[in-house]
Amino acid sequence: MAKDHGNQIKNDEKYEALRDQGMGKTKAARIANTKNSGKKGGKAKKYEERTKKELLEQAKKVGVKGRHKMNKDELIQALRKG
Repeated sequence: MAKDHGNQIKNDEKYEALRDQGMGKTKAARIANTKNSGKKGGKAKKYEERTKKELLEQAKKVGVKGRHKMNKDELIQALRKG
């Protein structure tokens, strides 16, 4: 049973799994709080196959600062760093 992290974490199990993998608190919380965070995916296009607009939308979802000044390669790097 996952520890209850309060209202700030929407998916406690996902958060703990990500932390166990060595992910930082902020990044783990961001991922655990995304819509459908507990469901498996694997069908998303690779970042390189996405448009800059799609990358900007994803960067917005995960809170990348300065995203509007970035080119496509910089957005990809920022998204991978988390």
